[in-house]
Amino acid sequence: MIAAVTEKHDVARVTSLRNAGHSRHTIALALDSGRLIRVRRDWVALPGADPELVAAARHGVVLTCVTLARRTGLWVLAEDSCHVGADPHSAVRAPHRATTHWSVPLVPRHPDDLVDSLTNALVLIARCQPHEAALAVWESALDKRMIVREELAQLRLPGAAARMLAAIQPYRDSGLETIFIERLRWLGVRILVQIWIAGHRVDALIGDRLVVQLDGGHHVDEQRVSDISHDAALMLMGYHVLRFGYRQVLEDWPRVQATIMDAVAQGLHRAVG
Repeated sequence: MIAAVTEKHDVARVTSLRNAGHSRHTIALALDSGRLIRVRRDWVALPGADPELVAAARHGVVLTCVTLARRTGLWVLAEDSCHVGADPHSAVRAPHRATTHWSVPLVPRHPDDLVDSLTNALVLIARCQPHEAALAVWESALDKRMIVREELAQLRLPGAAARMLAAIQPYRDSGLETIFIERLRWLGVRILVQIWIAGHRVDALIGDRLVVQLDGGHHVDEQRVSDISHDAALMLMGYHVLRFGYRQVLEDWPRVQATIMDAVAQGLHRAVG
């Protein structure tokens, strides 16, 4: 019976355990011995179970929106609180300090579910988060092959999600890259992303000759040496290279944008000749 709870990620519904053939007496013995803990009337968990899952079971909600995205390993700009989903017709009490999405899910939720489907989470993200932050999550899911555009297109997506599906582009390496491109869309200059030049991928090529590289937290030590070598190779080939860090893009965008505008004004994005 403990193995059955483990299969449910350490938090399980008593009704499902009973339906699987585990008796009330067996469950009661596990509770009395401390091998299981009571979470709610119809929910039990193993000691040390994931606190977010335990809290979801306790309150009768599911983890969703940016919380699910973060747990799934998608790129999330910010998570102001734990985001949970609840049916608007249910009588659940929302967790304290959580952001609760009261909505009928596009994909039905099984009574055992404590974590929402990715599709439901993306639908909520599309209307909950600012455009560029939501787009970064959607494109992260596309890049990781966790969604298929053609399959989502078959669903009756609500307005915000349908617009997000139409906006997402492949080959975005990170949410930082998504935000960078979105913020420069007004420029009216061709921007290619994740293309190979001099044996390595570049994050963005503005026009013909202006390369922009975006450094995340992993650009250190050997990676940093490789970056410097690649920059040198690009410059010897006639490219101009601008390199910006994570915090520059997110916290000092006006200066980043001004630098790019100055480079474009000087014609550094144009091929010579």
